[in-house]
Amino acid sequence: MELPYYAVIFTSKRTEVDENYSEMATKMVELAQLQEGFLGIESARNDIGITVSYWRALEDIKNWKQNLDHLDAQKMGVSKWYENYIVRIALVEKEYSFEK
Repeated sequence: MELPYYAVIFTSKRTEVDENYSEMATKMVELAQLQEGFLGIESARNDIGITVSYWRALEDIKNWKQNLDHLDAQKMGVSKWYENYIVRIALVEKEYSFEK
C-alpha cells in the first residue's frame, strides 16, 4: 500500500447472540471491497474481535460509514451482536514487515 493511508481499527466484544452474524460480516467485507478508496482488511477474534480496514483517505472512510447496508449492519451490531465496541481511526505513515 502506498503511504500514507488510514487504518480503521474496530475492536469489539460479542454477545451470545449469533443470529446471521457471520453472513453479515461476509457481506460487509464484500461491500467494503467495492468502496472507493478501500485498500484491504485483516481480522482476528478470540475473547475480543479486532478488524482493521485500510483506506486511502478520510473521505473514503466517511463514505463507507454512511453506506446504507453498512448502517443496517451497525444497527444490528448495537441491538444484537456486540456488548461493546471501539472504533479508532489512525493515519499510517510508516510500515515494515517480515516474511519467511
